[in-house]
Amino acid sequence: YSNFIDDLRVYVRGGTGGMGYPNLGGEGGRGGDVWFVARERTTLKSIRQKYPQKRFVAGTGANSSVKALKGEKGKDCEVHVPLGISVLDDDGKQIGELNAAGERFLAARGGLGGSLATNFLPCKGQRRTVHLDLKLIADVGLVGFPNAGKSSLLSKISHAKPEIANYPFTTIQPELGKIMYADYKQISVADLPGLIEGAHANKGMGHKFLKHVERTKQLLLVVDISGFQLSIKTRFRTAFETILLLTKELELYKEELVTKPALLAINKMDLPCAKDNLDELMTQLENPQDFFHLLEEEIIPENTLEFREVIPISTYTGEGIEELKTCLRKSIDEQAEQVNEEYRKKKLLLLQTSK
Repeated sequence: YSNFIDDLRVYVRGGTGGMGYPNLGGEGGRGGDVWFVARERTTLKSIRQKYPQKRFVAGTGANSSVKALKGEKGKDCEVHVPLGISVLDDDGKQIGELNAAGERFLAARGGLGGSLATNFLPCKGQRRTVHLDLKLIADVGLVGFPNAGKSSLLSKISHAKPEIANYPFTTIQPELGKIMYADYKQISVADLPGLIEGAHANKGMGHKFLKHVERTKQLLLVVDISGFQLSIKTRFRTAFETILLLTKELELYKEELVTKPALLAINKMDLPCAKDNLDELMTQLENPQDFFHLLEEEIIPENTLEFREVIPISTYTGEGIEELKTCLRKSIDEQAEQVNEEYRKKKLLLLQTSK
């Protein structure tokens, strides 16, 4: 993943409470808390550079005194983190997440100050090691094997400038682009590192790729109409087999990924024989089960993806690009309307039950 960091292990400790004052019954101040605060234009790499020790400790509570029987609370420690962060404990269990700017998560609580209940002795703050796990948030995630043309497509539909070359694994870190529409609507698109067969088992970039797919609202599969072969040591796969393999990898990693709304872009339609290959592929996609007997069992997914649209494109000539942008907009708008409708129904149901 070169310089891109999507996982960071940090130590957090709440502040110790202040001493109590036994003679006058004074209470020490509480220790400060450690907070993670989501903030735009922040990266895990910048956190690591700014805090190489990766330790975050809150301030100690003030001691109780004759002048101030109730000691002041210790200073909180705020750590700015990127949007799309899952907070995991050392056992890998998720204990919180931050998806929108300004969201806060209490990482370590400060200890109580000394009081009658604690025999006027202060308590230590909570301490633990946590993992900050970044999962990219985007409206659309581009999914495809290396060299399918995802980076070229992203550069065509948005202002992103990903590195593009004629060899596999050009993309070694997620690239984000934004499609701008005439009415100023924006749709964010993430070009994610190319999958390979066995990615669900963490081969290649495996889980580093697949975890980013989780946070996208929709999937856009990008497939080379002439098929795909990673190297001379691996099998050649037709466009139909490629779609099944991509579906299988998503399904084996996490079944819910296959239930996301999906579109299919058939790329490299400028190549000779592309039209014939497309006709054959469309026949196969109409009734995929009819062709399963011709394939090895291990590449057949439990559930096939239902594509909202299938759009033939060429990132070389620009064919189908505008149609694809229109289809993406329509699909995102429909999904948003569906979410709003479900929210309205839920609110109505709550009102009816409260009455």
